[in-house]
Amino acid sequence: MDLAKLIIVVGIFAIAVIMSMVGRGGGNFYTPLLLILGGLSIHKAACTSQFILTIAALAAAGIFYKKRFIDWKLALIIDPPTDIMAFVGGMFSGYFNTAALQFLLAGLLFLASYFMFIQVSEKRLGYLRNKKGFWFWHRHYEEYDYTVDLRYALPITALTGLFSGMVGISGGSFKIPLMVLLCGVPMRIAVGTSSLMVGLTALMGFLGHSIAGHFDWRIALPVAIAGLVGGIIGGKISVQIPPDKLKKIFGITTAVAGLLMVRKIFQ
Repeated sequence: MDLAKLIIVVGIFAIAVIMSMVGRGGGNFYTPLLLILGGLSIHKAACTSQFILTIAALAAAGIFYKKRFIDWKLALIIDPPTDIMAFVGGMFSGYFNTAALQFLLAGLLFLASYFMFIQVSEKRLGYLRNKKGFWFWHRHYEEYDYTVDLRYALPITALTGLFSGMVGISGGSFKIPLMVLLCGVPMRIAVGTSSLMVGLTALMGFLGHSIAGHFDWRIALPVAIAGLVGGIIGGKISVQIPPDKLKKIFGITTAVAGLLMVRKIFQ
């Protein structure tokens, strides 16, 4: 194994550990890494990234499931629009300009990072608790109560899936701010539920890319093993970290991913 490939494998392992801690897949790191060191095209890098994401995220989700940090009903409501549009995004990504996709990814990452340093508005949470009707879903899970505003949750998750499928990320960078800020979901539940959704969304994006002919198993299998081990370790670490620290780690790592993509654009 040459030095570049070794760095990629070690890097993917480390990314999988850190990203699994905060309910993200890490595609916004995997894709730049595969682009910069692997020399892959944006579409092949995105496809490989989605494959790693699927393996690592579902491994972490298994850890969160044992701790009862996954709100299955929440995932079943807000994840299908993401999965469907991730499949569409992956399949039709080849019709979009590479530079445009990279600029889009960088901008969305900075936006998601900014959101995680904003405190949840008690005024908004009180507003949601008092709202009635079809679009306001009041949830009780374990010892937590929160309200999912479907007017925002469904269209945002659909757009997240579309963009995620195109550029080879999982969508966790955007689903967690959505759940925490707009729906008042506790950080631990958001992280656990996001891990499940990340794995499913990445799987759909991967299938779309595969149909488009972007998958190369000789590249993907070795790095996916590193992602699997990293996902398990990251999930085990996450359940020991206080929620406030998880939010900070999430925001910082998302901003770093945006900076890496900007660096790639201007190389």
